[in-house]
Amino acid sequence: MPQFKIVGIIAKQGDPERVRGTLRRLSTHLRARALQVLLDAESAHLLDATAGMALPLGELGPRCELIVVVGGDGTLLHAARSMAPHGVPLMGINLGRLGFLVDVSPHHMESAIDQILAGEFDSDSRSMLQAAVVADEVVGPPHAALNDVAIHKWNTARMIEFETYIDGVFVNAQRSDGLIVATPTGSTAYALSGGGPLVDPALDAILLVPICPHDLSNRPLVVPGDRQIEIRVRGHDRGHVQVTCDGQTDLQLPPDARVRIDRHPNRVSVLHPRGHDHYQILRAKLHWGGHNSSRTPSC
Repeated sequence: MPQFKIVGIIAKQGDPERVRGTLRRLSTHLRARALQVLLDAESAHLLDATAGMALPLGELGPRCELIVVVGGDGTLLHAARSMAPHGVPLMGINLGRLGFLVDVSPHHMESAIDQILAGEFDSDSRSMLQAAVVADEVVGPPHAALNDVAIHKWNTARMIEFETYIDGVFVNAQRSDGLIVATPTGSTAYALSGGGPLVDPALDAILLVPICPHDLSNRPLVVPGDRQIEIRVRGHDRGHVQVTCDGQTDLQLPPDARVRIDRHPNRVSVLHPRGHDHYQILRAKLHWGGHNSSRTPSC
């Protein structure tokens, strides 16, 4: 018997010709196994579903036992933030470029799904962050991030100045283009291009990676995952600062406000076919750490 009986589909937006064929194969395969299939708005549109078949993400989460994401890592990030409060696991069909999270090739989609439906999978639990703007001692609503929260300049060529506090203790002041506060999952994203370390996703940690710091001694910092990070932008730079979660959600930073970032109460569960190897994916996607067969052995 399948372990999952109600499966939701969330599709990448803005690439209909590439996504539509994979969606048709996927939905046909799932229904052939007598599973109930629920669709988000984009999936319903691309599959020419009848009116009323599309469900908002807020309704998919409580009703589904598994979500299949068809797209790239960006599509999965969007889905993860919506699905995490409901505890529904995700699996990803990779139609993007890198595919760290959506790691199933469309060519092997049916066999991978059959393995997962049979309970033959590896489950990967990922931590998240939440960011809130604090203004006049009032904490705004939290915004989730699976990869990172970036505090960065947006309309000026000059650097910004800010202070970093961890659990209320002053850490440093810096002039830079900003700061990336990332999860271990996000260590292969924006934080990596900023010079941050590769961090095993199983670690309970938060990364602080400066963006183009003026001080060359300013290095990335890794702290325990239960720490609270607070960023205080200095006065004249506040109008040039933007806060972005996963590169998809923007937060306004009013005058005299500060940004508070800590661990999100929910986690994201990502399913992979059995034998999933995080380090093999790093080697394949980043061309990192592999053997060079053309290298001449040393004597």
